[in-house]
Amino acid sequence: MRDPVVLASGQTYDRRFIQEWLSAGNRTCPQTQQVLSNTILIPNHLVRSMIAQWCTENGIALSPLENQEEDLVTNNERKSFSELFDRISSSSNISEKRQAIKDLRLLTKRNSSFRAVIGENPDSISQMISAVSNPELESNSEVLEDTVTTILNLSIHESNKKIIGDDTKAITFLISALQSGTMEARSNAAAAIFSLSALDSNKAKIGESGAMRPLVDLLEHGSMTAKKDAASAIFSLCKLHENKSRATKSGVIDVVLKAISDESLTDESLTILALLSSDHETVEEIGETGGVPCMLHIIKDDQCKRNKENAVAVLFSICMYDRTKLREVVEDENLNGSLAWLAQNGTSRARRKAAGILDKLKRTIHKTHYSC
Repeated sequence: MRDPVVLASGQTYDRRFIQEWLSAGNRTCPQTQQVLSNTILIPNHLVRSMIAQWCTENGIALSPLENQEEDLVTNNERKSFSELFDRISSSSNISEKRQAIKDLRLLTKRNSSFRAVIGENPDSISQMISAVSNPELESNSEVLEDTVTTILNLSIHESNKKIIGDDTKAITFLISALQSGTMEARSNAAAAIFSLSALDSNKAKIGESGAMRPLVDLLEHGSMTAKKDAASAIFSLCKLHENKSRATKSGVIDVVLKAISDESLTDESLTILALLSSDHETVEEIGETGGVPCMLHIIKDDQCKRNKENAVAVLFSICMYDRTKLREVVEDENLNGSLAWLAQNGTSRARRKAAGILDKLKRTIHKTHYSC
């Protein structure tokens, strides 16, 4: 390890390898499998200093770090970029336009410094989208996939997130691809939205632009890869409070509860529910659509500690907001004792939430007996 960085999951990786993982479209932590809230890489100065000390003690030269964020753009790359965009925006040959768009997709995937060129040409995104809106190109599914994937590749570069988010056409284009593109285009559009939503300003723009409903639809009906991309995007967007109600109104509760019942995307679905459960209206809907038995089942039978933790966090919110659900919880606890077990053996957060529910149950039962 030469350039240690911390991922959103808290795990440390060498920058080059984790960047390859993220650039390939992965949105989970390789070690924990946790869905990432963002793809920002933070330098781990402590581990870097330990590496430097070890190298010194063992007579090994540690090369200086490259500036990862300000990739040096060469004149040749600027020239290639300019030539590509001339072909995309000005060529009268449709086949040449299509090939130029494909070339741009490949270059932005392989070359991190090429992704940085966009910062010098912020209008190029709109130019590219305008070019592919040509009637002879817009119905071409391959062109759509290449354009969406190019925007995804460009969004990986941190300084590009604001440029793309501020572009008047980019978010609208991604949402259109979410609604009518091929499965690959829809999946990569969701991944691009996830990447862009690392910025709070982009979260608001994307939510206001109507992305939530097509994302929820993709979460329900997409391929497994597309579902995971949609789940990541929904989770990230819902870190902004206003987007929580948008997700709920778009039917996300029914979709994630069904996914949990079907034992597909359980981790991602529980993570979304745990985030949404801080919203009062959302918690009511979770309780009204079968959330209690679903969470109790996870607490009792799921072997993943993180899933148990998220399930008990959701159940805690339900119990705090809606006392009518306590009877159902009491009956299950008397039969299985799952909350008592979790209060002793779960993660620290799970123990707190389980203990809080048990305390609520005791006080409610005590009041009921007292009033009788």
